Amino acid sequence: MSTLPSRVKRKSGPERAAEIARTAREIARYDGLDAITLRAIAARIGVTPALVSHYEPSTEGLVATTFGSIAGAELAEITKELSAHPSSVEALRALIDTLLGPDRSAVTTVWLDAWSVGRRNIALAREVGVQMDAWQAFLVALLNRGCARGEFAVADSGALAWQLLAIIDGINAHAVVRYGDARGQRDLVRTVAEHELGLPPGTLSAAPA
Repeated sequence: MSTLPSRVKRKSGPERAAEIARTAREIARYDGLDAITLRAIAARIGVTPALVSHYEPSTEGLVATTFGSIAGAELAEITKELSAHPSSVEALRALIDTLLGPDRSAVTTVWLDAWSVGRRNIALAREVGVQMDAWQAFLVALLNRGCARGEFAVADSGALAWQLLAIIDGINAHAVVRYGDARGQRDLVRTVAEHELGLPPGTLSAAPA
């Protein structure tokens, strides 16, 4: 005899798989990647853990794909937002403000979880590498466009991209644990970027009047 509540609606395979993926993302955002378990997902959607394991037999794999989905969606969203800016200088200014803004705190926490949990989860560690490479390629493309337009001057856009990402990640890590005036450190990123790109001081500090 079934122990499931009578209200549980039978769903198609794709519907159930999408529901499981969506629930895993919700858990990751609010409780952390390490809170994703088959039992936790089953409890949230009102099914048995066995049913969840039918669609996602590997918890480690599910954690990795969940992180990849969240990180990939963030990059896609930011890419779309920056495409509205007519110049590379404006796009870089907006990128710094966005990545160090409070609206990104939930995704930042997921990234921090991924770096930690990835020590024990090989699939997640690989996905972290994939997403980091995607971010580096995105920033390199932005810097190279600025150079092609004559807005920037940089000898090694790849190295600068890693440098800026490392600083931003460090500041955001401080912000998550409320260490110091982390949100006030945007100027540090701006100063480094301006210096390395040959921009006059203050170029990235505020939108021109």
